[in-house]
Amino acid sequence: MDGNAFKPRIALTIYNRGTALVREKRIVSLKKGVNIVTIREVPSSIETTSVHFQSLLDPVGTRVLEQRYTYDLADTDALLRRYLGKTVTVTTRDGVRHKGKLLGYFGGITLQDEGGHVIALSRDAADYIEFPALPEGLSEKPGLIWQVWAEKSGDHEIELSYLTGGINWQADYTALINEDETALDLEGWVTIENSGDATYDDAAIKLVAGDISRAPKKQSKVMAMEVTRGATPAPAPEEPVEEQELLGYHLYKVPRPVTIRPRESIQLDFVSLTGSQADMSFLCEPGGVFTGYRYPLTNRESGIRGKVPVSMKLEFKAETALPAGRIRVYKRDADGTAILVGESRIGHTPEGENLKLHLGNAFDLIGERSQIDFKMPASNVIEETIEIRLRNRKENQAVGINVRERLFRWSNWTILKASDDWEKLDAATIEFRPKVEPGTEHIITYTVRYRWPKRK
Repeated sequence: MDGNAFKPRIALTIYNRGTALVREKRIVSLKKGVNIVTIREVPSSIETTSVHFQSLLDPVGTRVLEQRYTYDLADTDALLRRYLGKTVTVTTRDGVRHKGKLLGYFGGITLQDEGGHVIALSRDAADYIEFPALPEGLSEKPGLIWQVWAEKSGDHEIELSYLTGGINWQADYTALINEDETALDLEGWVTIENSGDATYDDAAIKLVAGDISRAPKKQSKVMAMEVTRGATPAPAPEEPVEEQELLGYHLYKVPRPVTIRPRESIQLDFVSLTGSQADMSFLCEPGGVFTGYRYPLTNRESGIRGKVPVSMKLEFKAETALPAGRIRVYKRDADGTAILVGESRIGHTPEGENLKLHLGNAFDLIGERSQIDFKMPASNVIEETIEIRLRNRKENQAVGINVRERLFRWSNWTILKASDDWEKLDAATIEFRPKVEPGTEHIITYTVRYRWPKRK
C-alpha cells in the first residue's frame, strides 16, 4: 500500500545546524488487521530513530508493528553488485555488444561469454549496460515500509514526523550607512539550502535561531522496531506569528508556503530596519593581543614596535533580534553608488544589544609605537616609557582615534605620567582618545611602573 496516493502536506522546522524537523500529513487506506504501508520520497539523510507515526482517525487502535528503511537505490554500482554471476549485456562506445556472465566490476567490467571466453572492459569503454530486470530490494527512491495494525478500515489521515540532515539556513544582512555615518538601514535575508535529495512541495517553513544541543548519534540504516505512541519530537508552535521566543531560542515563521527542491537554495526577505542610530569609530591597538599574566616580563625587547594599523568600527543597536550571519556594510560614494566598505559576521544577537563590526583598516590613518625608555630601578620593578604616534593623512577631516594599550608586563601597574587623558578599561588595558587634525601627527607618551613581590 503506497502512502503517496495523496499529495502530503508538509511543514518544516529548520535549525541552523544542518537539521530539520519534517512533519507530513498523508492519507493512507487501511483494512482492519495487518497492513503494509510504503512511504516513498523520504530523504536519504533521515534519522530513522526519530520517526513518529500517528493515525489521526484512530490513534489508539492504529499502531506500527515494524518499520524498515530502504535505502539501496538502483544506481549502476548497486545493479552490478546484484548481477554478479548473472548475465548482462554491455555495449561499448564503438557500438559492439558483449553479452555474458558478470564476473567483476571493480576497476573494469569482466564478462564470461557462452563459450567460456573472458572479456575485460574498462568502465570508460562501456557506453551502456543492459540488465534483464530490476532486482528485488532495489528502489528508485529511499522509503519507509511499515507493518501497521488497524482496528478501523478506511482512509486514515496520518501524521508522520522525523528529523533529517541535509537542510540548513543562514541569515545574511546588508547595511547602508548614511552620508555623515550616524545612521544605517538594515535588510536581512534568509537563505535556505537543501543539499539533500528530497523535495518539499509547498511546505510551511519555520526557522529556529539558536545553538540547539544534539546528543551524539549512531544511526542504523536498516531496522525492525516496535513503535509506540510515545514522545514525539517537539513540533514548533502553531501560532501564526512572524517571530517569537521559543524556550531559549527565537522562532521565525515564513508567512507563505515555499517549495524547496534538491540541491537548491532559496532566499527570503525577513527583516527590514530604517534609520537605526549608528556610530563610526577608529581604533588603534598598538600593544597587540593580550594573552594574560603568567609571570613578570622583564625582557626589554618584549612588546610591539613599529607601524600598526588603525581599524574602522561600526557600532549600532539591534532594534530586533538578529540571528547569526554575515553582514555586508555599504556607503554611497559621490556619484550615489553604494560601495562595499566592510564585511563581518555576527552571532545570535538579542533585541537591544549593541553590535560592533570590524570594517577593515583605514587607508589614511597610521599608528606607530616605540619604546622611549626602559629601566629596572630594583629587581622587582620596571619603569617603561612608550611613545605612540598617530598620523592623519586625510585632507580635510579631523578623526578621533581610540588608542588601546595593553599593560602586559605584570598585573600590578601604575601610570606615573601621561601626555593625554586616559581611561582604565579593565585590569590590563587603558585607552587614550585623542582627536587628530587633518594632515597632522599627534604624539602620545606615557610612563608605567610595574612592581611584583621580591623573591625570598
